Amino acid sequence: MENYINKLELEYKKFQNTEYALSQSAYMRNMFAYFGLKSEKRREISKTFLKENGKPKQENLLELIKLLWQKPQRDFQYFALDLLEKQATKFREEDLQVIEYMIVEKSWWDTVDLIAAKLAGEYFKKFPEKTIPTTHKWMASGNIWLQRSALLFQLKYKKNTDTALLFSYITALKDSKEFFIRKAIGWILREYSKTNAQQVIDFVNQTKLSVLSEKEALKWLNNNKMKANYLNSK
Repeated sequence: MENYINKLELEYKKFQNTEYALSQSAYMRNMFAYFGLKSEKRREISKTFLKENGKPKQENLLELIKLLWQKPQRDFQYFALDLLEKQATKFREEDLQVIEYMIVEKSWWDTVDLIAAKLAGEYFKKFPEKTIPTTHKWMASGNIWLQRSALLFQLKYKKNTDTALLFSYITALKDSKEFFIRKAIGWILREYSKTNAQQVIDFVNQTKLSVLSEKEALKWLNNNKMKANYLNSK
C-alpha cells in the first residue's frame, strides 16, 4: 500500500503549483498542505493513475485509507474519498470503521460533508439495521463532526428520509452553539424542503431553532413558490 501511495505522490508532484497550494491552504485556515492542484486536474491525474495501477482490494481498504489520511497534503484525503465514492455500493458491514475513522480524523467540512452524505448515506442504505444504533452513538459522542454526520447522512434520501429520526436529532441539537451544527440543521431542512415543503414549514414553526438554522432551512422556500404559504402560516 505504501508503494501504491508513493506512486500517486509522484504523479501529483509532476503537476504541483506552489502558489496555488498556498492559496488553497489559506482558504482552509492553514490546517492542511496542498499540491496546488485544481479539482478537475487532480481527478484527471487520479483517473489515469487508477487505470495504470488498479484499485485496491476491498480487504485492503482500511489500511489504504489510514495511510492516505496520514499524509500531510489534503489531496490524498480527496483521492481516498473519490475512490470510496465509486465503491460505496460494495461496502461490507465492517467498512463502517473506515467511515468513522475518516470522520473523526483530520476533521473539517470539506471531507466530513462528503463522507456523511455520500459514504455514510450509502452505507446505511445497504445496512439499514446499523442506522439507528450507529447514529445514536454519534449523537451521544459529543464530537461535532459525528453529530453533523448524523444530521447529514440523509441529505440525498429525499422521499426516503426518516423524518422522525431527523427531527429528533435536530431537536436534540437545536440549542448547540457550534456553527457547523447550526449550519447542518439548516442545510438538511432546506434540502428536505424540496421534497416536502409543508412538513419543513410545520417543523420550523413548531421548533425554536437558531437564527442561522431557520434562515438556512427556509432559504429555498423563500426563493420559490412556497414563500406565500410559509408567510401565511406564521
